Amino acid sequence: MRHTIRVTGPATAETQWHAYAHTARWPAWAPHLRRVDPEAALAVGLSGRVVGLAGVTARFAVTAVDAEAGTWRWTVTAGPVRLELDHAVGDGWTSLTITGPAPVVLGYLPVARLALTRLVRLGPPG
Repeated sequence: MRHTIRVTGPATAETQWHAYAHTARWPAWAPHLRRVDPEAALAVGLSGRVVGLAGVTARFAVTAVDAEAGTWRWTVTAGPVRLELDHAVGDGWTSLTITGPAPVVLGYLPVARLALTRLVRLGPPG
C-alpha cells in the first residue's frame, strides 16, 4: 500500500529542513522516537536504528537526499516489515508518502500526522 499525507503550518522549508538535517533533532518533533543511532547528518548511505516507544527498535537506511529540493527518502525495517518513507518540505507544508504493508501503513498514519503537525509548527532554528 502507498499513502501520502500532507500537513500545513507556519514553518518555513528551511526550518523544517533544519529539523530533518541531523538525526539528533528528530525526537524533538517526532514524539514516537526516543532515540536515533547514530546521531549524524542526514546523508545518502546513513544507516542505523531508531528506538521508539516501549523500546521498539527498527533499522533504517537513508537512500536519497536532495536538500535543495527539500526531499529525502529512507527505508525502515523491523523484523519482516519494511517501509519506504518519502519526505518533502516547502514553505508552510510538509508531506510524507509511506509505502509498505497496508496494516502497518494504516496504523502508522496517525503517528506520522502528529509528528508532521509538530514539524510544521516549529519556530526558526535557534
